[in-house]
Amino acid sequence: MIYLDNAATTLNKPDCVVEAVCGAMSHMGNSGRGSHGASLDASRTIYEAREAAARFFGFEDPTRVVFTSNITESLNTVIGGLFRAGDHIITTALEHNSVLRPLYRLEEQGLNLTIVPAGKDGTICCGDIERAVRPETKAVICTHASNLTGNLVDIQEVGNICRNHGILFILDSAQTAGVFPIHMEKMKIDVLCFTGHKGLYGPQGTGGICVREGIEICPLKVGGSGVHTYDRRHPSVMPTALEAGTLNGHGIAGLLAAIRWLEETGIDNIRKKEDALMRRFYEGVRSIPGIKIYGDFTQKNRAAIVALNLGDYDSGEVSDELSCHYGIFTRPGAHCAPLMHQALGTVDQGAVRFSFSYFNTEEETDRAVEAVRELAC
Repeated sequence: MIYLDNAATTLNKPDCVVEAVCGAMSHMGNSGRGSHGASLDASRTIYEAREAAARFFGFEDPTRVVFTSNITESLNTVIGGLFRAGDHIITTALEHNSVLRPLYRLEEQGLNLTIVPAGKDGTICCGDIERAVRPETKAVICTHASNLTGNLVDIQEVGNICRNHGILFILDSAQTAGVFPIHMEKMKIDVLCFTGHKGLYGPQGTGGICVREGIEICPLKVGGSGVHTYDRRHPSVMPTALEAGTLNGHGIAGLLAAIRWLEETGIDNIRKKEDALMRRFYEGVRSIPGIKIYGDFTQKNRAAIVALNLGDYDSGEVSDELSCHYGIFTRPGAHCAPLMHQALGTVDQGAVRFSFSYFNTEEETDRAVEAVRELAC
């Protein structure tokens, strides 16, 4: 098996992550639900994970690091908990449905939404974001990198625009956290949404939100919190305010191990290897007759993604051939990115996405090139 679907989830995890999850399942109780050793062990581990995430993302206050089940929950919590009818929000055509659908739902209730279009190469212009700002604009919500093309957004520039206009900058880091440096303070990010199971190399079922001081988000869920049991209202103190119910302590223990592994390995080293594999594949397939590749590969920095099509063949058929006859696992179809496919003209055909991780090899990359070459013959 050659697994090249890492933009969906990284399959191969560091050994320390697996060990941390397994270990937690044998000794971790429920955080905040008792004073016995097992509960306290869970509380200590989860707080260490908050500290690690805050440090990793250039964020000062670990008590404002909230854990969720994934970035979809993070984005739904933030979007639904901050904005109302009459507000104006700016987003982009690069976005995943985890951003678009919560915004569309609010739009039906009276939210004003501007979507900055993408060019034919799948990129956006930050100037278009600034030109979309109105007096009633509340925030810019955007991805750091397209999950379809791998094109990056200049989030430093977006952060500057938002700060200059006094509006919030909310970042979807699904494709970049763990691979590209993200420093909330320097990049002027007000709310960072992340997921654990992709570039952070953590378990599925983990994600989170880093929320700058002064921003109050109405919780998506209320219920058990372990404190203030007799109050009718859910506690408003962070992080409890956004963490109703039992946290995925076992997964968070794995996420903590993953962040420590990332810090030890060095995200620059991880990014360089992933980039080298991605460009090796791109150079190998770009000149094959019938192959069309999407995205801007002149970008010096981009996510390790190559999306392509073979002639007029349906992307699902090509991906099935790669899987069944070559043991190469890719992602075909629409990738939950409808506006990007509209911009690229691939709504009907979709695209075959190859996405690379630190644990892929040059041999696997070369075999994928040869498989595409054979299918094109």
